[in-house]
Amino acid sequence: MTDIQTLIEPKQKVYFDLTTSPHLHSKWSTSKVMWFVVAALIPSIVAALTFFGWMQIFIIITAVVFAVGTEAAIQSIRKKKVTWFDGSAALTGLLLALTLPPNFSLSATAIGSVVAIGLGKQIFGGLGYNIFNPALVGRAFLQAAFPVQITTWLKPNFAVDSVTSATPLAAFKFDKIFTDTVPMAIGNVGGSLGETSAIAVLIGGILLISVGIVNWRIPLSMIIGMFLFGGMFWLITPQNPTPIFHIFAGSFLFGAMFMATDWVTSPITNKGMWIFGLGISLVLVVIRIYGGLPEGVMYSILFMNGFVPLINRYTKPTIFGVVKEEKK
Repeated sequence: MTDIQTLIEPKQKVYFDLTTSPHLHSKWSTSKVMWFVVAALIPSIVAALTFFGWMQIFIIITAVVFAVGTEAAIQSIRKKKVTWFDGSAALTGLLLALTLPPNFSLSATAIGSVVAIGLGKQIFGGLGYNIFNPALVGRAFLQAAFPVQITTWLKPNFAVDSVTSATPLAAFKFDKIFTDTVPMAIGNVGGSLGETSAIAVLIGGILLISVGIVNWRIPLSMIIGMFLFGGMFWLITPQNPTPIFHIFAGSFLFGAMFMATDWVTSPITNKGMWIFGLGISLVLVVIRIYGGLPEGVMYSILFMNGFVPLINRYTKPTIFGVVKEEKK
C-alpha cells in the first residue's frame, strides 16, 4: 500500500503565488522616465538660450516652480502623497515653457503652469488619469487669455533680416513668404522657445526613441501623414506649403517627439498609434491651410487626445483563445 501511495502522491507540493498587477516589470520607473525626458530637452533649452538670450531661463524656472508647487499644494489638500521629485510636474512645466514665445510674461507663465497642473492633470485624479496633455492644456488657456502676448515674437540673436522676427508659419500665412529650410533646421528663426531648432528637437527625440521611452510609431506616422496630406494639398494648390516646410516649420517636430508621445494621453495599441499620428497630421494640415491661425499643432494633438479611448477600444487585439463574435 505504501508503494502505491508513493506512486500516486506527488513527490513535491507546488505552490502558486497570486499577486495583483502589474505582472510585467520594466527598468523604467515613472521617475526615471520623467527625468530622462527632461534630460532629452536640454538641447532644445540650449538652443532657446542661444538664439533668444539667457534671460529666457527665467520663463523656464517660473513654469517649473509653479507647476511643482501647484501639484504639491493640490496633493496636500487631497491628502495624497506629495510627489515632489518624481519629475512629472517639473516636466509639465518645462514642456509648457518651451511652447511659449521668448520674453513671455512671467506672471502669465505662472498662471499657465497652475492651469496645466490643476485643470490639465489633477482635476482628473492626477498622473495617469488625465485625458489631455497637461502642458498643452496650459498652453491653450494662455492662447485664449493672452492672445497678443503669446503671438508676439522676438527676433533671434543671429537673424539676418526682419522677416525672421515672425515665425515661418506666420510669414507664410500673412505675407506668403517661405522661410528656407536651413534656418528652421538650425533654429535661427522666430518661434516658441523650444520649437525653432529642428536639430535640437531631433537629438532629444531620437535619444528617447533609442532607449524605448518614445514609441517610434507616433512620430513616424505623423511624418508620413504630413507627406500624405500636406503633399496632397500642395499638389492640388502649389501655392500651399510643401510637406518639408510643414515638418520643419513651427512646433511639428517638437509636438511629434515630446507632446503626442505622452504615455498617458496616447493610444496603447500599435495600430492605434498609427491612427493617432495620421489623425494629428490631417487636422494640423487643415488648420494651417484653412484656419485663421498659422499654427495648429497644439489643437490637433488635443483634438486627437479626445479620441484615444475610442481608438484603444476599437484597436485592441483579440485575446488568445477567444473566437471573434460573428456579425449578425
